[in-house]
Amino acid sequence: MEKVQQVKNDGLMAIEKCENLEQLNQVRIDYLSKKGHVQGLMALMKDLSKEEKPAFGQEVNDCKQALTKALDAKMEVLQKDALKAKLEKEKIDITVAGYKPNIGTVHPLMMIQQELEDLFVGMGYSVAEGPEMELDLYNFERANLPKDHPARDMQDTFYITPNTLLRTHTTAIQMRVLEQAKGQLPIKLICPGKVYRRDDDDATHSHQFMQMEGLVVGENITLTDLKGTLRFFAKKMFGEDREIRFRPSYFPFTEPSVEVDVSCHMCGGKGCNVCKQTGWIEILGAGMVHPNVLEMSGFDSSKCSGFAFGIGLERVAMLKYGIDDIRNFYTNDVRFLKNFDRFD
Repeated sequence: MEKVQQVKNDGLMAIEKCENLEQLNQVRIDYLSKKGHVQGLMALMKDLSKEEKPAFGQEVNDCKQALTKALDAKMEVLQKDALKAKLEKEKIDITVAGYKPNIGTVHPLMMIQQELEDLFVGMGYSVAEGPEMELDLYNFERANLPKDHPARDMQDTFYITPNTLLRTHTTAIQMRVLEQAKGQLPIKLICPGKVYRRDDDDATHSHQFMQMEGLVVGENITLTDLKGTLRFFAKKMFGEDREIRFRPSYFPFTEPSVEVDVSCHMCGGKGCNVCKQTGWIEILGAGMVHPNVLEMSGFDSSKCSGFAFGIGLERVAMLKYGIDDIRNFYTNDVRFLKNFDRFD
């Protein structure tokens, strides 16, 4: 009987010391399995008399029931503790601020392109695109720049073969559209896209940049129409108090040709360091479409006329957002690009 009581007391103490379900399961195996301590007590019955065996068997059974009850009670406690610990570990504090996903922004040049497209489409223009690897025929010859023409030196070009090149302006798109029109009027389009010229990169120059050229061809198109269009563009892009002026210039594609200036946004035309005391900032080139260009594309220059203009998107973005280095557009600096979140 003392042996039974010793097994019972040791078992209860072992159960009490268990700190987790794994330890408790091991105690169950040690005491209640077929080779456990309680089953081992039954081997002692062979040494007992018939009169002692019933009382001894009852004592062993009581020991087994006491241990089983203690194991079940301890298991319930440990299961609750385990669940509580798991919930504590996996709980979510809904009052903590969430993580802001790192979402990209629209590139400032694309913002300018989209804004200009919306502006000119609202004026009845269509948007045309063309290949960046272009034929000399469309990039130069149809734009009134035959081979060996000295004006080709104005645009130092990336040639791929003697007759193919990376386009130096989106005028090439206009030449393709004029050819496809086969003399049919009117034509009213803008041509946005990348262009390439062999140039040393610095704060104001890049070997790759973006243009948006415009072309209007129809009957009785005059320089007044061009100025009205560009004045509307300048006011919408830079503010209603902006004004423009024309200065004579030269472009092979147009005649007459003009450089277009916009009144300085810093001084309002009074003169400052930004505009070099002139009150004006150059923004684009334009002019009336050269008759030779119209004739080469199958149009009768005596019956129709047109105007064209070329806008540098980097130039517009730099003026609009106060950016002082064109290289910022191409270095992929996230800190710079994040500045344009507020413009979305």
